[in-house]
Amino acid sequence: MADFNLTALIPEILLLVMACAVLLVDAMLKDAQRAWVERLSLLSVVLVFAALIWQAGGPAQTAFGGTFVVDALSAVLKMASTIALFFALVYARRYNSERPVPRGEFQVIALFALLGQMVMMSAANMLVMYLGLELMSLSLYALAAMRRDDRAASEAAMKYFVLGALASGFMLYGMSMLYGASGSLDLSDINLVSRAEQDKTFLVFGLVFIVGGLAFKFGAVPFHMWVPDVYQGTPTGATLLIATGPKLASFAMAYRLLVEGLPGVVADWQHMMLILAGLSLAFGNLIAIAQTNLKRMLAYSGIAQVGFVLLGLIAGMVDGSFQLAPLAYGSSMFYILTYVITTLGTFGLIALMARSGFECETIEDLKGLHKRSPWMALVMLLLMFSLAGIPPTVGFYAKLIVLEAVVVSGHLWIAVFAVMMSLIGAFYYLRIVKTMYFDPPSDISTPEPAADGRFMLGLNGITVVVLGLLPGPLLTLCVESIQLSMVVR
Repeated sequence: MADFNLTALIPEILLLVMACAVLLVDAMLKDAQRAWVERLSLLSVVLVFAALIWQAGGPAQTAFGGTFVVDALSAVLKMASTIALFFALVYARRYNSERPVPRGEFQVIALFALLGQMVMMSAANMLVMYLGLELMSLSLYALAAMRRDDRAASEAAMKYFVLGALASGFMLYGMSMLYGASGSLDLSDINLVSRAEQDKTFLVFGLVFIVGGLAFKFGAVPFHMWVPDVYQGTPTGATLLIATGPKLASFAMAYRLLVEGLPGVVADWQHMMLILAGLSLAFGNLIAIAQTNLKRMLAYSGIAQVGFVLLGLIAGMVDGSFQLAPLAYGSSMFYILTYVITTLGTFGLIALMARSGFECETIEDLKGLHKRSPWMALVMLLLMFSLAGIPPTVGFYAKLIVLEAVVVSGHLWIAVFAVMMSLIGAFYYLRIVKTMYFDPPSDISTPEPAADGRFMLGLNGITVVVLGLLPGPLLTLCVESIQLSMVVR
């Protein structure tokens, strides 16, 4: 029983209890009282965040015989995913209330998705990781399919489910190969086997399937097929959840499996990541130019942004040394955190712009936004500048430190290629700015988001600028959390 160490799982246990409480309260309330379910869900997220803060003050812990680990990396990512969910629930509150979305079910499934993400972030065993992955994935499939009367949402959910099941199969098969090669499901044991002097053909064979599954969860080319269709077809409230927190969980899974579990074959997975990064940067930026649907454009933008995250992962080892690993992996972690912050704001603004009978989905819907709502136009401008990598927003610094790590690692050509693709990507981001500020409005109505949504959106915009001017504390936190969590030094 001592090996269980349930104190290490206090945030997860609290989240599970609160999710069940929300489910029971929702079953007992009438439709006119659904607002209480939303308030209870937000309270649940706040309590979980408080538990994470309390837990972060203590030493690293393990539970269930070392299969579940609480370290600096998991603490930072869990807190970030909790904050992301809080923002997403606030942004989606009015959007869901004006549409036939089961609000109680939406809240409960969102909490269970967060639970899956937290399990993935602390997994030190492949079986535990897969359980967290499936809990998160099944929750997201349900969120995508929540509007059963909407043909586009049903189609998006079906594509998401079928392709997601295929990717999960890839991941599970790869894990079975690693188990066959090492005789263990624990990442620490697989780490030792990967560094041993022996034939690693079987290990690399499993690695191929692992990387394929990771690429799907990231939405990297050529495993990106689901991203634009799901982002466009899914209701914006659900898109907020699909596009943010799962990216953090995917980064955690990639780090645990590749860096902590398979350092002995790092050269092999670095080459795979290099190909995925190059394809994602090129395909995402070039295809995004042709998009007229705003959510679809942001989907291809997200594919391109993932390319930078993968670039950070390929820069960790140089000539067999992991000396640069904390900076490289820390820069990748910093990038994914800032991308999630920016994406929350962009999709949050789309949700706040929408109203009953109107979906803000095309770029044309933003025409003349500066005249209709100068404040919302300014926030969107800052978010677009961040995604494009224009100073003084945080996106510029995030790209800069990733490129610095890539250049120092000796991959100068891919850094130059990434800069060229970013210049191409700047076109479609600046096109949105041009549409908001220089095109005459096609809709004279003034967006009137709720006060809580306006506050969160303003906070989003301020954060993008403040982190761009003062990136040091967050970057230091990312680098130190990677350094403390690394198995291979």
